[in-house]
Amino acid sequence: MDMAILTAAAEAIRNAMPDARPVCGLVLGSGLSDAAGFVEVRGTVSFADIPGLGAAGVKGHAGEIALGSFAGLETIVFAGRRHWYEGEGWEPIAIPIFAMNVLNVRMVTLTNAAGGVAPTLGPGDLMMITDHINMMSANPLIGPHDPRLGPRFPDQSDVYDKQLRQQLADAAVNAGVELHEGVYAGASGPTYETPAEVSAYSSLGASAVGMSTVPEAMLATSMGMRVAGISCIANKAMSPDAQGISHDEVVAAIRAAIPQISSLLQGFWEQMATDQSVIGSS
Repeated sequence: MDMAILTAAAEAIRNAMPDARPVCGLVLGSGLSDAAGFVEVRGTVSFADIPGLGAAGVKGHAGEIALGSFAGLETIVFAGRRHWYEGEGWEPIAIPIFAMNVLNVRMVTLTNAAGGVAPTLGPGDLMMITDHINMMSANPLIGPHDPRLGPRFPDQSDVYDKQLRQQLADAAVNAGVELHEGVYAGASGPTYETPAEVSAYSSLGASAVGMSTVPEAMLATSMGMRVAGISCIANKAMSPDAQGISHDEVVAAIRAAIPQISSLLQGFWEQMATDQSVIGSS
């Protein structure tokens, strides 16, 4: 990891938002850029204006950083993300997490579009991530150790914080939103999964599969941030008798679910505002 790139990007974000004091962070995945409409935004900056981050390269990712607040919690929102399969290294993926850590963000919620592996999951369903399986054959923490990224051997026994998961579950009940739970498998992409791969993921205990989130969660946990994760199921992952999958169909399915996930996120922020112990405030 090139720490000079991460540091320059974090400094650019701080300079673009000099009054930023966020305690919460939110990363919005494919098609979900409008899901944070409840946040009262007071400033934005384009990914393209941040060195090392660069414009979002995938349809469905707005490529914008917004600063605002809701329920008294100052929040930085990354509407979109960069991906490992884009071939530009780990830095564009790590920059949002590193910058949030520099800004003293205490918790980050990672969202994504995913394929449903578990038979109980179908298009439009929401799944709280309880754990993950790294199937990317890579790790952003490989390389010379830098203490700014956390310890050399980060603990991964509680990546998706138990207290945040309880607050998220409570928010779902209060909002009347059905929230499943499960394990997320992160694959490198950009190809969708073969039927054999889906069968393998199921055997490993995965409930959903996608092409993001896992590296960000590893980095955030390593740097001491609390992490929550939500998958929006866009499709049934490939099975032998299924028809093909297209990215346009995935984005369309996710956008149809925006009112539901937005309601869940709004309720989650309200839960955190009520019990701020999870973000270290009184």
